[in-house]
Amino acid sequence: MKILLAVDGSAYTKKMLAYLTTHLEVFSANNEFTIFTVQMPLPPRARAAVGAEVANSYYAEEAEKVTAPVVKFLKRHGIEPKVVHKTGTPGEQIAKQADAGKYDLVMMGSHGHSALGNLVMGSVATQVLAHCGVPVMLVR
Repeated sequence: MKILLAVDGSAYTKKMLAYLTTHLEVFSANNEFTIFTVQMPLPPRARAAVGAEVANSYYAEEAEKVTAPVVKFLKRHGIEPKVVHKTGTPGEQIAKQADAGKYDLVMMGSHGHSALGNLVMGSVATQVLAHCGVPVMLVR
């Protein structure tokens, strides 16, 4: 099974990872795991002021801050994940990656770092559920 792990470094990401590693009978290391994180784009004027190379370096550094601890955690549990990062709107990018990569499942926390729209379910989770053609598992 190909599983896309959407991560943002929040407490709900940690809960999702804990769930995954305590249910290894379902989510064994025999599956193909991809860690996926999305960086919000810099405002156009800021990106123009610093240049594309500096902006892309910034995106890569920020993605590394989020994914490095996840990779380390999964490797301790015998899982060797791939890592992918994109820039854009998180919900939209997660749904696109899941569909384009022909994943069997998207796993993510029910809430993330965003403070908007978190009354019942996170706004990113809501966007993913609305636009993703792949089954989504939300961990609360």
